[in-house]
Amino acid sequence: MNHPTALLAAEGTTDVSLILIELGVVFLGLAVLGRLAHRIGLSPIPLYLLAGIVLRDGGILDLQATEQFVEVGAQVGVVLLLLLLGLEYGPDELVGTLKSSAPAGAVDLVANFTPGFAVGLLLGWSPLAAVFLGGITYISSSGVIAKVLGDLHRLGNRETPTILAILVMEDLAMAVYLPVVAGLAVGGALAGTALSVIVAVVIVGLVIWGAVRYSTVLDRVLFNRSDEVLLFSLLGLTLLIAGGAEKIHISAAVGAFLVGIAISGPTARSGAALLSPLRDLFAGVFFVFFTFQIEPSAIVGALPVALGLAVVTGATKVFTGWWAAGRAGVAIRGRIRAGTALMARGEFSIVIAGIATLSGVEDGIGALATAYVLILAVVGPILTRYADPITARFQRPAARA
Repeated sequence: MNHPTALLAAEGTTDVSLILIELGVVFLGLAVLGRLAHRIGLSPIPLYLLAGIVLRDGGILDLQATEQFVEVGAQVGVVLLLLLLGLEYGPDELVGTLKSSAPAGAVDLVANFTPGFAVGLLLGWSPLAAVFLGGITYISSSGVIAKVLGDLHRLGNRETPTILAILVMEDLAMAVYLPVVAGLAVGGALAGTALSVIVAVVIVGLVIWGAVRYSTVLDRVLFNRSDEVLLFSLLGLTLLIAGGAEKIHISAAVGAFLVGIAISGPTARSGAALLSPLRDLFAGVFFVFFTFQIEPSAIVGALPVALGLAVVTGATKVFTGWWAAGRAGVAIRGRIRAGTALMARGEFSIVIAGIATLSGVEDGIGALATAYVLILAVVGPILTRYADPITARFQRPAARA
């Protein structure tokens, strides 16, 4: 009997041994970077982005045999990122957050979307490209922030519910924002574009309404005590919906997010535990693939604008957290902790930039987003870690919280 790899090699021109070796190099490299990030107390996302620059065509290591696999893996990574995000929120939590945190969400949107949008226009980009850049500067990294709060043992702090409420509002905003900009990016006749946007918004509304009314029904249909059956069910449903969403120009990422929102109860809890390792694996591949396509010189050229944006939107996030936590009755030290915690940008800024890049909206948006995320994914957690010592220097002893 012929060996499977021998059959593959005989039928095609690809060297299977080279594919396996290159994948081994990529995964071991990500493992080393993840360990390094954990040791220095930072998110691994900036290191994964830098890895893509190293592994790109013409970089230190030129991966060619696995390029197609990495591209497909990157798409799966985006789908799993958004699916797991949706699984975090139950219908009751979504409705409760909308009622209680709408003012904080509105302040967050205006304060952090506006600088990116304005800079996009100042750079001479189209209004649509500016809208994409506004989304990149608006959305905080829930993954990075949750990890930092856990590492610093702040999950029980008074300001933490405010931080989490703002993150939920941002994620809900993304459920509307992503299908709208994806529909606009498709272009074509004005009537066709408008129809795509309307269809996307209606679908989002129906899914959220259905999640509130019928989530228990879907949970009973999908849930299974066999981990294997549950894993295949969730992956199959998500990929099917994500592919269908991509076909009608809503974006696979949005389709996956809506699947996550629609699922709750035991299915969501068990599914999240099963899918988390897969998400981490393919999300790492996604970050590598994103910078795989960007010239290093373009990232260096984007640094001045990215640094200016980081300073401005870092300050607006601090203001957002300060204002929202103060509204909840949190003292000064907690308000500063809330503001610095929200500064980090990461996975979802890169997802938005990825959609813009694939749609050909603006050539420079990928490099600018990479430089911007590299700055705030590092600076945000550092300032969060040292928020208390910094605050203590400027507070009078009698005024400390």
